[in-house]
Amino acid sequence: MQNENTEKLWLIYNNTKDNYAKGQLIEKYIPLIKHIVNRMNINLPPYLEYEDLISYGVFGLMQAIERYDIKKGIKFETYAYTRIKGSIIDELRKTDMIPQDIRKKIKMLQNAFSEMEQLLGHSANDDDISNYLGITKKDLYKIYQEISAAYGVLSFDELIEYEDASQASRQPDMQAEKEEVKEILGNAITQLPPQEKLVITLYYYEGLNFKEIAEVLELSQGRISQIHTKAILRLRGHLSRKKVSL
Repeated sequence: MQNENTEKLWLIYNNTKDNYAKGQLIEKYIPLIKHIVNRMNINLPPYLEYEDLISYGVFGLMQAIERYDIKKGIKFETYAYTRIKGSIIDELRKTDMIPQDIRKKIKMLQNAFSEMEQLLGHSANDDDISNYLGITKKDLYKIYQEISAAYGVLSFDELIEYEDASQASRQPDMQAEKEEVKEILGNAITQLPPQEKLVITLYYYEGLNFKEIAEVLELSQGRISQIHTKAILRLRGHLSRKKVSL
């Protein structure tokens, strides 16, 4: 996305804070917002449209443009990604799109995976989790579906937040912790059940969306979303067990 014209705009804006240059930069990075929205796999309620999500992302994009320092040498897309996504999530939460009971269920399953896998010494399956929670597998699958439908933004990206480079440079301990978190998650991914590991790999490392993964694995898109949700809950549980040692 970065070209000679874009670099000139960045130089102008960094030096002058010119509003016209800022407007041009916003236009150039709209495709980045669309890319982020498409990968968030959000099931929109009737009162929201795709363009609403784009407008939410623009808030984060504007903030990123205002705070970005080209002299730091960090790629803007990397700097802006979490800010744009965070802006979208914040606005969605304001609309009560993600109910409190769904967040409680996420926490409940995250803890269930953490405690059962610590007890078993290996990946917990659906029988293990349903027995631990005292519910039927049918009810467990219903919870997975509820989380997938209401919280399509639940993602691996949120497990590791990018820090402002200037803040990270002032807080080397924080940066070291984030590197350790990355290592922990990397190891945890290798221990995922095969199907979950494959979905995580195709989505985050190969850049496929849920529809494309569904075609590759010959499963429904809803099933891929459910597998992804389960993998993220398992990774969150793994990370929560390790946090005490960070």
